[in-house]
Amino acid sequence: MIRKEKMPRTDEMYKAILALKTLEECKAFFNDLCSISEIMALEQRFTVARLLYNDLSYSAITEKTKASSAIVSRVNRSLIYGEGGYKIVFERLGEEEK
Repeated sequence: MIRKEKMPRTDEMYKAILALKTLEECKAFFNDLCSISEIMALEQRFTVARLLYNDLSYSAITEKTKASSAIVSRVNRSLIYGEGGYKIVFERLGEEEK
């Protein structure tokens, strides 16, 4: 798979996210940063990724999340060919639950 050039980014926003200390602070920041529809889209993709990571089928995921098959497929490509961010988060969240 040929990767597109990465979009140039600055570190400020990511550093700001890392500076947040509580769930409430994080929600407040994202509520200020994003529209409701953007937050809902991010939350849906995260849920789809977690369900894919836990080996649910596409059809079960689309039924449960109401995400389109295109979204499920796109998220699945990120899980398989992405940079491993989802895996890091899911493994760390799994460690917290133990």
